[in-house]
Amino acid sequence: MLLQASNDVLPTRPREPQDHFYSDTFQRLLASWNRQRLEPQFPGADWREKLESDAHMLRLEGEFLERLRGEIKDQAADAPEDPEGFIAWFENLKEVGPGQGDPLFPWLAETADRDELRWFFEQEAAGEAGFEDLVAYTQVKFPTSAKLELARNYWDEMGRGNAKGMHGPMLDALVETLAVDPSIEHTVWESLALANAMTAMATCRRYAWHSVGALGVIELTAPGRSAMVAQGLRRIGLSGKERHYFDLHAVLDVKHSEAWNREALYPLVKEEPRRATAIAEGALMRLLCGKRCFDRYRKHLWGAHAPQLATLN
Repeated sequence: MLLQASNDVLPTRPREPQDHFYSDTFQRLLASWNRQRLEPQFPGADWREKLESDAHMLRLEGEFLERLRGEIKDQAADAPEDPEGFIAWFENLKEVGPGQGDPLFPWLAETADRDELRWFFEQEAAGEAGFEDLVAYTQVKFPTSAKLELARNYWDEMGRGNAKGMHGPMLDALVETLAVDPSIEHTVWESLALANAMTAMATCRRYAWHSVGALGVIELTAPGRSAMVAQGLRRIGLSGKERHYFDLHAVLDVKHSEAWNREALYPLVKEEPRRATAIAEGALMRLLCGKRCFDRYRKHLWGAHAPQLATLN
């Protein structure tokens, strides 16, 4: 993960913030905890204290997810529970889901200068939770068909066993090319909230079906945005190799989405119709987090451009 905290040691019993869950204070606390707890570690004498701290943080994480879930429950309840109807509903999110068609991306493709693209990418990189890790966490104990599809997706993310083809290092290389420094402290809370929500759904088994929906909707909606970001990077002079991460996802995720819907979502809903609502909630939670990011990015980036760009929003 690209998130970097300035202080690796969390308080034994962090206080519950008095401000809203949607704030710098809370989301930075959660991001720092996620960074620490997911790193490989060694046993220590303070393991009992860490368990107590983790229990408190898990409760806060759960309350954050339930707050977010509460915002989209009514919309998710409209998702059909028959597999054919559900897939049609799910695929329509590409057109009608929160944040789709946001004017930020044509602007990034056609207008944003290098510094503006750098700021955008720095926020996105800091909010990147690591798709391959999220897939790996999500697939634990999944039914066979879905488990196999997630495994195929994971293998693609891992470059099919070739280090040069791994998607994570491609993103890291772009960080170096653009000379950005993704960090928790300099990342807007909306981007941190997106990563925190994705991490929570993948690592907490209560939200496993939510996670498969959230991951699937990324594959569904990301290609068009990736293509426009790649266009902007090409416009400011980055080579094909340097922008390969976005060029690749503009094409590969289309195929991933088709397979994900057919091999994972369809059989999961067919086997247990109740999963449709959970999958729908996860997808909408992810899209809502993304929409908030786009809104915040526009507010920051457009600044003086706002009067001319107001008609786009």
